[in-house]
Amino acid sequence: MLVLVVSHFVGAALAPSLVRALGRRAFLVLALVPACAFGWAVAQTSTVADGGVEYAVTGWVPALNLDLAFALGSLQWVMMLIVTGIGALVLFYCTWYFSDDEPGLTAFAGHFVAFAGAMLGLVLADDLLVLYVFWELTTVFSYLLIGHDPTKRASRAAGMQALIVTTFGGLAMLVGILLIGLEAGTFRISEILADPPVGTTVTVAVVLLLLGAISKSALFPFHFWLPGAMAAPTPVSAYLHAAAMVKAGVYLVALLAPAFADVPGWHGILLSLGLITMLLGGWRSLRQLDIKLLLAYGTVSQLGFLLVIVGVGTRSAALAGVAMLGAHALFKSVLFLVVGIVDRQTGTRDLRRLSGVGRSAPALAAVALLAGASMAALPPFTGFVAKESVYAALIGVARDGDGTGIGPVAGWTLLIGVVLGSALTVAYTARFLWGTFATKAGVPPTEVRPIRTEFLAAPALLATLSVVLGFLGGPESRMIAPYADQFPPSEHHAQLALWHGPGLALGLSVVSLALGLLLFWRRELVALVQAALSPSSWSTEHAYLSLMRRVDRTAVEVTGLTQRGSVAIYLSVILSVLVLLPGAALVDAIGGPHDVVLWDSPGQLVVAVVIVVAAVLTVRSRRRLKAVLLLGVTGYGSATLFLLHGAPDLALTQVLVETVSLVVFVLVMRRLPEYFTDRPLTRSRYWRIAIGALVAAAVAGFMIVSTGARTETPVSAAFPREAVAFGGGRNIVNVTLVDIRAWDTMGEIAVLVAAATGVASLVFIGSRTAIIKRVADFTPKVPSDRPASAPGRPVWLPGGRTLAPERRSIIFEVITRLVFHTIVVFSIYLLFSGHNNPGGGFAAGLVTGLALVVRYLAGGRYELDEAAPVDAGALMGLGLFVATGSGLAPLAFGGTVLQSAVVDLHLPLLGDLHLVTSVFFDVGVYLVVVGLLLDLLRSLGAGIDRHIRDEESESEPAPDSGVPA
Repeated sequence: MLVLVVSHFVGAALAPSLVRALGRRAFLVLALVPACAFGWAVAQTSTVADGGVEYAVTGWVPALNLDLAFALGSLQWVMMLIVTGIGALVLFYCTWYFSDDEPGLTAFAGHFVAFAGAMLGLVLADDLLVLYVFWELTTVFSYLLIGHDPTKRASRAAGMQALIVTTFGGLAMLVGILLIGLEAGTFRISEILADPPVGTTVTVAVVLLLLGAISKSALFPFHFWLPGAMAAPTPVSAYLHAAAMVKAGVYLVALLAPAFADVPGWHGILLSLGLITMLLGGWRSLRQLDIKLLLAYGTVSQLGFLLVIVGVGTRSAALAGVAMLGAHALFKSVLFLVVGIVDRQTGTRDLRRLSGVGRSAPALAAVALLAGASMAALPPFTGFVAKESVYAALIGVARDGDGTGIGPVAGWTLLIGVVLGSALTVAYTARFLWGTFATKAGVPPTEVRPIRTEFLAAPALLATLSVVLGFLGGPESRMIAPYADQFPPSEHHAQLALWHGPGLALGLSVVSLALGLLLFWRRELVALVQAALSPSSWSTEHAYLSLMRRVDRTAVEVTGLTQRGSVAIYLSVILSVLVLLPGAALVDAIGGPHDVVLWDSPGQLVVAVVIVVAAVLTVRSRRRLKAVLLLGVTGYGSATLFLLHGAPDLALTQVLVETVSLVVFVLVMRRLPEYFTDRPLTRSRYWRIAIGALVAAAVAGFMIVSTGARTETPVSAAFPREAVAFGGGRNIVNVTLVDIRAWDTMGEIAVLVAAATGVASLVFIGSRTAIIKRVADFTPKVPSDRPASAPGRPVWLPGGRTLAPERRSIIFEVITRLVFHTIVVFSIYLLFSGHNNPGGGFAAGLVTGLALVVRYLAGGRYELDEAAPVDAGALMGLGLFVATGSGLAPLAFGGTVLQSAVVDLHLPLLGDLHLVTSVFFDVGVYLVVVGLLLDLLRSLGAGIDRHIRDEESESEPAPDSGVPA
């Protein structure tokens, strides 16, 4: 089962390439993915019919006892047939619905197949947490599919509306899942259903789960998002909003009903909201002029009906509910696909403009008539068979409760409400068929372009199944029985059949049919009543829009209040919170005994005094360069303390970081004023001094209290032994970074890449994508009165020829030429020796970066390109790829992610070689750091150089102005 789910995501990843290669015919290839899953489900028919359940469990997160657990029982089998079968046919239909030049077709194909995979994972999941993951994936992919055309404001708004509403319900459901799992001691669905927990916490959890279900299945008051989602292409509506996504809530209720149908609030929420939704959706569908919106509100009505019947909690209702679930998926997907054909072949969906389509396209009208008859519950269609069973189940509830605890008043109210809702279903079905295919007086005949047989094949096949299943009530009952048997036996033993004989259920069918036809016949009168009763200013749609406007306005106000553009204010707020909140707790904890050692040697005291003096002078300095240099003293002092404490690795890294930071500061300061400010000092500096002193005291207190509060042996005590035994190295710091805590390092280098991207984007847009120029590609342009080095003359650095003589230093160029390669070789040594000696990928990358800094300072921006003629972004990407690849490579050999292997070899001439595979991870870190520093030099160094040159060129007088240069 996991393979079937994963295959959909693999297909989604390949879909863009297939579409680019095959055009719209790529959908024929992609349809094979759900078709294969459908075939596998059909092969499990005998197992499901016998009451068997197929399980598949794959370890996922062992530390959390979380597995990719899947199960295929009777209910899951029905849903899998719907998801995969209709999914394959809709993908087949897309081949003729779209054109090759459809905007965004590559992304659409990938998103559609990925959604089908997420929906398949949802219905097969046997773990609540896994179910939630796929639940939210369907939300994300539906958002992308609804907003398929980002150029249309309606598509963007509809996608965002669906995302917000369903995500809200999903978050509530997540809380319910966690509560259920904690109470049951497991998240495995089969185990929870076998032994359901009880109690107040479970009641709250079930209500939260129902909130997620009703938001996903568009029940009142969340019903408004579904009609809005009709901005999506019609194949999306046929699949997501008729057969798949909106069924997720119905499926969840049906799945949990055997265990929780008796929980307080279950019947009250589902039956009341479901009935309101059924009536409201049916009533509003009678007002729609767009046939697609008409079907959308009809879907809302049917979803309310489905949740009513699967939420009743009796065996007969469960059998009828699952049968109705399949019937609805068939006829509603057919009708949406028909709407897509009408829209494509006529250019309109307005029923006021459609006339004579049935005469021009009789085959299309016949397909729609079959599906419409099933939706209106006419015999011998599967919709009639399921509706008859629904009436029979509700009659049993109305008469004696049928073991549900539903009183007679509520039972009869529910039955009458369903009959009225069914009458509305008949009315809007007739309205759809009449509005789409009838010949209307006074309306010119609609031109219908020829319809290809392939375009009609998918809806025709689904419509035929609606007829065939009407005669297969017995086999269908046997397939659904294993699910229905989970409920207690009831007075009415349901059985799906085309004919149960005369009775109240048949009479109610006749009443709903007659009443529905009456509503359609008197549609003008109904329209007048609707106009009189229509709310003028309030609805859930208006409430949602009003809420969103208020949220946006509040966000603007809060942003304007808090984001004042002052770094000083931001830091003051952050540091004040640090002092007031954790600092208040520190006051209570500081009184305990603490073993404080001021220093281990007099050298530490001297260095500490130097750091303190430099820090004080830094904050008192008004010159930027002086402040930067003093700040560097504090950094180098910290490195000295590390060295005195016996941590050469930390000392080396600190020195390198401090040196690089000084270079970056100096590069930036070329475009900043010499002084921080020319204004006189204000009283606010005393507040800043006070905040700084309090923060210093708080941080010192945190360190003293936290170290003194330790009662257990620190985990790092085992690092020396583990570094050798598992990491194959004696440098504990490096082994920790690339082996013991490699996940942290992976996250850090990813952040470095993101930060570098931000720097390149914010400082100089397009600097990274600029063409890298080599000195040999052009002749340097130097004013005629400034002699330049002859192009053919040997030079120490090629880039030096691009600089004016007064900006060159021959001594600096000579020294750079002599030491550059030595520095690079030293960095490579640090890279490969870091596992046992001070060094590692990060330090080696910094050393290489400093070598590039020296080349840039000596020869200018063109010399930097001579030293590293590579794209910085590509270098960082390659580093991230190498680090990730080295982490995933052990999986191919049966290991775990980021697992290291030690290889000891004896090589001729070279001797013994001790190789640890984590060195490749270190190589990735090295490449990322080098790419980052190269990016900084090109943006903050070469970019600013170019900016200064342009300003100087603009300020120079024109040659013919008579002004001396």
